[in-house]
Amino acid sequence: MTMSMRALARVLALAALLTLAAMAPASAISAKTFEKQVIAATNAYRANHGAAAVKLQTCVDTWANGQAKWMAQHKKLQHRDGRLSKIIKDCKLMRASENIGWNFSSGNKVVKAWSGSKSHADNMRAPKMRYIGVGVSRARNGDVYVAQVFGARK
Repeated sequence: MTMSMRALARVLALAALLTLAAMAPASAISAKTFEKQVIAATNAYRANHGAAAVKLQTCVDTWANGQAKWMAQHKKLQHRDGRLSKIIKDCKLMRASENIGWNFSSGNKVVKAWSGSKSHADNMRAPKMRYIGVGVSRARNGDVYVAQVFGARK
């Protein structure tokens, strides 16, 4: 290979790398930012439907994080039997509910999707719910799993 052919090959390789870099998706938002978006968008949704704002509660949040991590580890979008009764007992609640989601790029987008589903929307605007926890976890393959847990005190 002549010197000019090597130079041309380098230029073409560099151009290909730059093209691929430009086509790559923007870096994902952090889990913390995603979670904050879910809470803010949920409270905006609740306000639009006459329900009081929910506030982050540590016990409920711990359960939401555990659910998101479990889904990411098992690569399953799935509610788990018996979890809500355990949340109610451990967090000293009267009731609890859960929304889950998969592969949304932001907290705002998952809340918008949940608002379009009757059962998810019912959970988000339930007037007696006062606490929220949000978990976001990324599976090894890059899929994002989200759990939103609500709680009402006794």
